[in-house]
Amino acid sequence: MKPPVHDASARQHSGEPSSGLGPNDGRKERRRNPDLAELDCEIAGLVDGSTKELRRAWQTIVSQSGPPLGLSRDLIIRGLADKLQERAHGGSSRALQRRLEILAGESEKGALSCDPGRVPKSGTILVRQWRGRTHTVLVREGGFEYDGQRYRSLTVIAEKITGAHWSGPRFFGVSNRARAF
Repeated sequence: MKPPVHDASARQHSGEPSSGLGPNDGRKERRRNPDLAELDCEIAGLVDGSTKELRRAWQTIVSQSGPPLGLSRDLIIRGLADKLQERAHGGSSRALQRRLEILAGESEKGALSCDPGRVPKSGTILVRQWRGRTHTVLVREGGFEYDGQRYRSLTVIAEKITGAHWSGPRFFGVSNRARAF
């Protein structure tokens, strides 16, 4: 691969949204650990590598067998970056690994992977005021009804109301504390 060049827009090249704030995302400059700066350069340099070079790097860093067939260049870069960061900062905690295994098992069984305490019962009406307008959502079996239309998630409705990404349960005040559903 080419020698890595630290590019503040590497996040944008890898498919992640760019904040548009510049190389340090609006944070105050602080002294960085040279190893972390080297890691940043190595990750930024992945974008400049050819797909063949990235596949060879995958065999060296992630798995001897290489990346799965059909994995896009972008996902190969993200996988390599993740593995490099994991090596530099340590992997997931045991608690997180156990939780992910539980969720994966539930998903394979077709069980709900969300906390049932956060899903309001069918027939519940959620009300939220936003910018001087009252918005009402009716909880239905398998979805939600807002403004005469059915939606699968509260998040989609919250985005429609605000024009920005919001957590739907958070926007409508559905939390673990509000178990009166």
